[in-house]
Amino acid sequence: MIRSLACYLALCLVVAAPPAAAQLAKNAFGAVRAGSQQPAEPFGGYSRGCAAGLVPLPETGPSWQAMRLSRNRNWGHPDLVDLVQDVARHMDRIGWGGIYVGDMSQPRGGPMTSGHASHQIGLDADIWLYPATDMSLSPRAREDLSAVSMRRSEGAYVNGNWTRGQHELVKRAAQDPRTARIFIFPGAKVRMCADETGDRSWLRKVRPWWGHHYHMHVRIACPPGAASCEDQAPPPPGDGCADALQWVSNILDPPPPDPNAPPATPRRDLDLADLPTQCRTVLSSR
Repeated sequence: MIRSLACYLALCLVVAAPPAAAQLAKNAFGAVRAGSQQPAEPFGGYSRGCAAGLVPLPETGPSWQAMRLSRNRNWGHPDLVDLVQDVARHMDRIGWGGIYVGDMSQPRGGPMTSGHASHQIGLDADIWLYPATDMSLSPRAREDLSAVSMRRSEGAYVNGNWTRGQHELVKRAAQDPRTARIFIFPGAKVRMCADETGDRSWLRKVRPWWGHHYHMHVRIACPPGAASCEDQAPPPPGDGCADALQWVSNILDPPPPDPNAPPATPRRDLDLADLPTQCRTVLSSR
């Protein structure tokens, strides 16, 4: 009877045990060091998905440097990697020397162990707003070099570090037809709205968002034929400049809090089961 009771208790412990930590999607995807040997394809949405066949942005190029190499987040869909290189070459041609590139995606996308909620399907890239001055940084220097903020007054205005070069960086990325959105702090959007004297259509893709004063966040659209990729809704019509001005107004003169607003729901870590079913195959593939 004692043996039966022991077996019963052991069975209860197995049944009652919480899911293994390995089932957390961030742990599973964060542990993978290389992309899958599959055709490039994103699955799911920017904040809930994964990606097959991602390729790395080379750590060093003639006009770019991948930063924070220890994170192993310089992976992206081939279209994204190509866009980043195109932007880098353009900035080199106009006298910047090139760009520093922060987080893109993990080798197979998915939730990250720290940091971004998005960047999960290989279609997002953070490009520093600080002009690149050295194309031969050591791995240690890429960990230690700090990005430089471009904002003042909590993002209502640009500071003295902002130049026409930052304007041209954002403009070049936004004019690429693959780009869906660019996120940057409100004061930068307002400044670009004031300074742009030519074609303003690209400004529609540039959207104000909290933070994003050290870098711009470039997001490309789902590639053609990616049937399981979920695009974000397109930006509203127009150049979006009035919306950015409203953001600035709210920073300088915050509206009173809504007493009826529901409390914020804490974001929970995603399990593998929360992701598209294809993500298990992406993880298990060579």
